[in-house]
Amino acid sequence: MLDKAVAVLQAVSEQPCGLAELCDRTGLPRATAHRLAVGLEVHRMLRRGSDGRWRAGAALAELAGGAVDPLLEAASVVLPKLRDVTGESVQLYRRDGMQRRCVSTAEPPSGLRDTVPVNTSLPMAAGSAAKVLTAWGDSATQRAVLAEAVFGERTLMEVRRRGWAQSVAEREAGVASVSAPVRDSGGTVVAAISVSGPIDRMGRKPGGRWAADLLAAAEGLQNRL
Repeated sequence: MLDKAVAVLQAVSEQPCGLAELCDRTGLPRATAHRLAVGLEVHRMLRRGSDGRWRAGAALAELAGGAVDPLLEAASVVLPKLRDVTGESVQLYRRDGMQRRCVSTAEPPSGLRDTVPVNTSLPMAAGSAAKVLTAWGDSATQRAVLAEAVFGERTLMEVRRRGWAQSVAEREAGVASVSAPVRDSGGTVVAAISVSGPIDRMGRKPGGRWAADLLAAAEGLQNRL
């Protein structure tokens, strides 16, 4: 079974592929290929883009030890700039199975903040970053998230239309946030960048205030990938 899992990883590393292509490249039965790919996705060895194709996951870069994650390297430059512009907490999230994991942050030096430590996992059922990661996720992920989410398909359609999401007191009372998708060089959404803070400062329509700056930061991340 280990040899088959390695074959799946090698096939995906050559070029992103869907299930039919994965079967062709590995010679594995459809059920076996799907079971292995989904298992590797759960462990973040693979990730599935909005096009339904599997790609190499973040865990491979982490296991490489000294290898630099280009997204985190870009975030170390872009997130502090967005924090300085907004004066609020800034986070970068990746989908990790049925949760979203904070992989980078930039916090203001003082004042009331919405602090989310790096490696914190949060549910996909609420919050602007969850909406973004779900809106551009594969159909299976969308169905699973929507079964428990406080938002619905109509919200996801609106998020895709305008290119960003907002939330007010969804994940935590008194906190508002706005998030935008971060794409890789191929256009696949790989993360969500967020600005969050107290509703008293962010307002009840935080997107109207910070969406333009957030989208510019998301583009800055994509340009560095």
